[in-house]
Amino acid sequence: MYKGILLAGGAGTRLYPLTSVLSKQLLPVYDKPMIYYPLSTLMLFGIKDILIISTAKDIPNIQRLLGDGSQMGINLAYKVQDAPNGIAEALILGREFVGRDDVCLILGDNIFYMGDQIGGFTSTVSDNPGAVICTYHVPDPQRFGVAQIEEDGLVTSLEEKPKLPKSNLAVTGLYFYKNDAIDKAQRLNPSARGELEITDLNLEYLKEGRLKAFRMVRGTAWLDAGTPDSLIDAALFVQMAEKRQGLKISCIEEIALNRGFISVLQFEKLVSSYKGQGNYKLYLERVLYERKRSA
Repeated sequence: MYKGILLAGGAGTRLYPLTSVLSKQLLPVYDKPMIYYPLSTLMLFGIKDILIISTAKDIPNIQRLLGDGSQMGINLAYKVQDAPNGIAEALILGREFVGRDDVCLILGDNIFYMGDQIGGFTSTVSDNPGAVICTYHVPDPQRFGVAQIEEDGLVTSLEEKPKLPKSNLAVTGLYFYKNDAIDKAQRLNPSARGELEITDLNLEYLKEGRLKAFRMVRGTAWLDAGTPDSLIDAALFVQMAEKRQGLKISCIEEIALNRGFISVLQFEKLVSSYKGQGNYKLYLERVLYERKRSA
């Protein structure tokens, strides 16, 4: 069983002054807060126990938005990260929450659009030898961590922002780990910039031959919404996809219903509690109507 960790910390310096009074993860990406997107990814994987890690300043606002998750049939807990000490520190901070379970770590500014391919990802994760990373083909791999992968999915090399990349497969901000990742993260030495690097953790699994990769295919999308330009790109992508399909991306209430986390009655009660008649609520009302009609 996997528990989820959603890392929503950091100072948001690349988005300043937008983040001067508001957490990056609460900024809008088209029609919903950014944090809905990574949260929905965890929910689509069937993960119901999720720890959200953020700053002492930002956690109260995230809690006001999401609460304890019970209205969506999930369990949300919160933990303060005192300083941006690296992605891998999230595993250490989550030790008590994770317990003896395995863990899925996702970055709070990463947006995934996988469609039906999420089933293939789930199959890959079920054969997790130690760690599974998610990769995406990019035209400029020099900007990312880059993985080289064999036919069976095993990773043969992993480099951070290489000048001469061995592939075009960028490592995204979605990671599945066996429980021993917590102890491995605890043993990491800080990098030159004083952080516990997630790449260093993944390299430990690579040395052991226990690092596997999942490759996102054409028709899927991965966006890092951590800069002004990428924030706009993400919003435009979501707008285009939703208008074209008539379906919402990362609608956490609909996912909770479809995954069986909540009943139709609970979904109806949740929708009726939302104020106003904005497009988001109207969409949820349509989902409810169609579900009742097909029952």
